[in-house]
Amino acid sequence: MNNIRNRRTIRKYSAQPIDDALLHTLLEDAMRTQTMGNLQLYSVVVTRDAEMKRRLAPMHFNQPMVEQSQVVLTFCADFHRTTTWCEQRKASPGYDNLLSLFNAMSDCLLYCQTFCNLAEEKGLGLCYLGTTIYNAQSIIDLLQLPKLTLPVATITVGWPDERPNLTERLPLRGIIHQEHYHDYAAADIDNIYDAKEQCEENKHFVEINNKKTLAQVFTDCRYKKEDNESISQILLDTLYHQGFMSK
Repeated sequence: MNNIRNRRTIRKYSAQPIDDALLHTLLEDAMRTQTMGNLQLYSVVVTRDAEMKRRLAPMHFNQPMVEQSQVVLTFCADFHRTTTWCEQRKASPGYDNLLSLFNAMSDCLLYCQTFCNLAEEKGLGLCYLGTTIYNAQSIIDLLQLPKLTLPVATITVGWPDERPNLTERLPLRGIIHQEHYHDYAAADIDNIYDAKEQCEENKHFVEINNKKTLAQVFTDCRYKKEDNESISQILLDTLYHQGFMSK
């Protein structure tokens, strides 16, 4: 059986502890993932302490799995370590720019995903928190992240105490483009999103939010334009603060 086809996001965890040796093995094995220039432009902050998890929770909109999980991992794009190495070796680093940030973010997310795959193979349950970028500066302050670092992804980790239903995914034909990008006709969109829109859970979301379509739930409730613009400005300020856009 292909386990990736059956992966579930786990938000409820048992009290069973995660052994340090297992966690460190997974984090070490994940370092074999792809990386730009073999620089490994990422760092991970491991949070086990209950008080630290309590302080992290508001930065992730108080989602209960932050405090309930055994471990919270904050994956950070990191050009600070590489820059420090260069300076100590009488080299002149030039990584205080947007290109370097994108390279480090790509490295970080590849490493994060590889860790997730390895952890789930061992039976651990995970939840990806999409709130990390929203409150990057607060996380930077709490975790004492230096210049040229940025928290990119947060994963809660624990032994599963639930087995939720699989969530829907778009059909492969909706994301594959042969040779070049083929734009979507109205009929294509109808076909690609039909199963998603007919899902009973998604129909329920439309109903409880008093909307006419599932798309309106996303545009009017979950990811609103004004919120996106406001958070974008805050993130831009954070990038200046962290030294990625000094010029």
